[in-house]
Amino acid sequence: MSEIVRRIGAPPRARGSVSGANCPDIFELSDGNFAVIGTDATEKLDGELPSDASRGPKERIVVITRATLVRAKMDIPDI
Repeated sequence: MSEIVRRIGAPPRARGSVSGANCPDIFELSDGNFAVIGTDATEKLDGELPSDASRGPKERIVVITRATLVRAKMDIPDI
């Protein structure tokens, strides 16, 4: 199994979380993939996926805040 190598973007406290815990986050994994902590919105958004998108049985639709992704932009590799 892959291991977390680094956080992508600013930590929750730097994005305004008072406690610095239980907030959306993005991590780069040792295999080059990314792990995302977010709110599970699978039931709400599954029926709204475009016709050329699908979700596998083990996949979930996860929502993260705009600030989380924008603050991560500079850390996301181009390739």
